[in-house]
Amino acid sequence: MSVAILRKHKKTIVITLSVIVLLGILGGVGWYEWDTHTIQTVYVEGNVHYTQEEIRNMVMDGPFGNNSLYLAAKYKNRGMTDVPFLDAMDVKVLTPDTIKISVYEKALAGYVKYMDTYVYFNKDGYVVESSSMRTVGIPQVTGLHFDHVVLGETLPVPDEEKEVFGTILELTKLLNKYELSADRIYFHSNASITLYFDGAKVALGNEREHLEDKLMRLPKILPDLAGKTGTLQMDTYNEGGDYTFKPE
Repeated sequence: MSVAILRKHKKTIVITLSVIVLLGILGGVGWYEWDTHTIQTVYVEGNVHYTQEEIRNMVMDGPFGNNSLYLAAKYKNRGMTDVPFLDAMDVKVLTPDTIKISVYEKALAGYVKYMDTYVYFNKDGYVVESSSMRTVGIPQVTGLHFDHVVLGETLPVPDEEKEVFGTILELTKLLNKYELSADRIYFHSNASITLYFDGAKVALGNEREHLEDKLMRLPKILPDLAGKTGTLQMDTYNEGGDYTFKPE
C-alpha cells in the first residue's frame, strides 16, 4: 500500500474518531441537560374548575412528561380546545427542576340547571360548557326563561331578559372580590335580584348603580345570619348600611 493511501486512511480514521468523540461529548452534554431538567417541583396558578393534581396529570402525561424543557416547548401559550373549561395553558421553567403551570380558564358568568346538567355561560350569555359536575365559585342563576340549550349559542331567553348577562358577570366578580359564596342568584320578572346564602336571602332590588356598595357590606352582616331563615332587605340603597332582616 502506498504512503499516500496510508496517509489518507489515517486522516479518515482521525476524522471519524473526532466525529465520534464530538458526538459523544454532545450526547453527554445533551443527556446531562435532559437529566438536570427532570421535574421535582410544580406550581399551578389560575385553576378553579380543576384541582392542582388534575392539572399536573394533564400536563405531565406521556413519556417525556417529567422534563421541564419538553413541557415548556409543548405548552407555550397552548390553546386547549379538547379540555372542557380551559382556554389555554402555559408552562415556564423557573429552575431546571421546577416549573410553573399557568391555567387560563374560560370566563364564566354563571350556570343554569337544564335536564340534570350544569350549563355554563359567559358574560354575553353564550353557552361555553356543559357538565355533570358543578364548578365551585360559579353561581347558579334562576329566573331566566328558556326551553332548550345549544353549546356555542346564546341562551334562548326573551329579548327583555338578555341584558341580565352583564349584570350576572358583574355580580360574579363582586362576589369573588368580597369572598362571598352565594348558592344562587334569582332574577325576578321586575329585574330585581335576590341572592341566596343557605337559609338567608338578600334582596338587592333592581338598582344597579349601588350593587358594590351593598355587596361590600355583606361579609360583616352574613355571619350574624348564620342558621337563620329570612330576607335581608337591601332593596334600596342605605348610605348608613342599616338594613333590616325579616325572619320567615
